[in-house]
Amino acid sequence: MPDTSDLPRADATRARLMKAAVTAFAEKGFHGTTTRDIATAAGMSPAALYVHHRSKEELLYLISRSGHESTLRLVEEAIGSSDDPVAALRRVVHDFAVHHARDHTGARIVNYELAALSPEHLAEIRTIRRRIEREIRALVERGVAAGAFHVPNAKIAAVAVLSLGIDIARWYRGTGEWTPEDVAEGYVQIALRIVGAA
Repeated sequence: MPDTSDLPRADATRARLMKAAVTAFAEKGFHGTTTRDIATAAGMSPAALYVHHRSKEELLYLISRSGHESTLRLVEEAIGSSDDPVAALRRVVHDFAVHHARDHTGARIVNYELAALSPEHLAEIRTIRRRIEREIRALVERGVAAGAFHVPNAKIAAVAVLSLGIDIARWYRGTGEWTPEDVAEGYVQIALRIVGAA
């Protein structure tokens, strides 16, 4: 979450509530978390939450939207970093994996609490997710067209590559022998095999 020291007071309060919601959702899950849990973690009264946010679901939506938009930017920048599909795939898988390992708590909430979103919010998040998937699929298709990748189905390969990175948030906790960089390098090698890189 961003540093809130230079934000106007209301924005800083909203950011503090979002950070507290991430912590609470990570500990108890969305449905197990109360607005009191979030307010307490933020050092506020439960009533203060409703001054800044309409509901607990709105907080989840804002966390999810921010996380997905950040991931989309990361993917677009990584893919745009090289015309060589192999180099671009290496970069996007590396950056995606590091991102999901370093912010594994937030990424876990963003990816595994989607069912708790309202239909309208879920539709918006799914649109961003489809854009991320299209970016990866277009990269795989570009690699196939260039003869650098050899897969029978670019869409399935793209989903498999994305699933690798997303799943990091489920198991990674930062306390084992692997650093985010170690995980990223291992996942790059697996992704290259998935797309049949020459």
